[in-house]
Amino acid sequence: MKKTCLAFVAALTLTLSTAHAADFEKGFAAYEAGDYATALIEFSELAELGDTVAQAVLGLMYANGDWVVQDYAAAVEWYTLAAEQGYAGAQVNLGLMYHNGNGVAQDYAAAVGWYTLAAEQGDASAQSNLGVMYKNGLGVAQDYAAAVGWYTLAAEQGYATAQYNLGHMYRSGDGVVQDYAAAVEWYRLSAEQGYASAQTNLGLMYENGFGVAQDYSTAVELYRLAAEQGNARAQKNLGLMYNSGDGVLQDYILAHMWANIAAANGNEYGAELRDLAAEEMAQADILSAQALARECMASSYENCRY
Repeated sequence: MKKTCLAFVAALTLTLSTAHAADFEKGFAAYEAGDYATALIEFSELAELGDTVAQAVLGLMYANGDWVVQDYAAAVEWYTLAAEQGYAGAQVNLGLMYHNGNGVAQDYAAAVGWYTLAAEQGDASAQSNLGVMYKNGLGVAQDYAAAVGWYTLAAEQGYATAQYNLGHMYRSGDGVVQDYAAAVEWYRLSAEQGYASAQTNLGLMYENGFGVAQDYSTAVELYRLAAEQGNARAQKNLGLMYNSGDGVLQDYILAHMWANIAAANGNEYGAELRDLAAEEMAQADILSAQALARECMASSYENCRY
């Protein structure tokens, strides 16, 4: 199953180039410490004076509802002021607002425009998001080759989301000659940064021997890394490995547990696998597996073994 991921900018890159450095540093220190009231005062004063970074930070605060009432329209206004002055971080976040229709009418073409301005400045998240737009034909004519180009620029900067998406392109042969070995390497780079979806897909490559020697044990460990981050596909796949005994000792209790968790997290095949494992289990073992699943989820996947 392929899934293209969109990169979201959780925070802005704060490059200080303001004449009011002391005020900015005070506001940024307050923001980092969670003192949003002080940050709001400092950044508001600077933003009114035209400081692009302060304007972008205010946009982020309104978008996230940090100390202020969440207000997407206000976020759009502040992002726009900074974006129109050429600030890449604001441009990509403004693109996201248009992409998702937050605070403004959804407009994929406008999103592409803002992403492009930021991407041309080398912003990896914008490059990655442009790849998504070209891959899916959102606001621009669908163009797999262009998607690969933008993903590559971001991936080569170490951007995990782009590395994952680029791995998909090589795996499927969209916009590039199909190359499982290349897919493995891009998935690996992303997986090594802890990206759960990449860990899952890298596990699939090892399980099936695509682009790498088949290795069930490595597949199990990759699935486990992603499953313990809450990835439902990895949870289902890990359940399958326990059910079949591939790469791990066969264990119907753990197979049932992971399948049950996958189903609870929305995986469409989780319930089917859970019920399949249950056919091989005594009622007492089913109850144990259910209890273990509850404990696993309650502990945020820290207590998932017995």
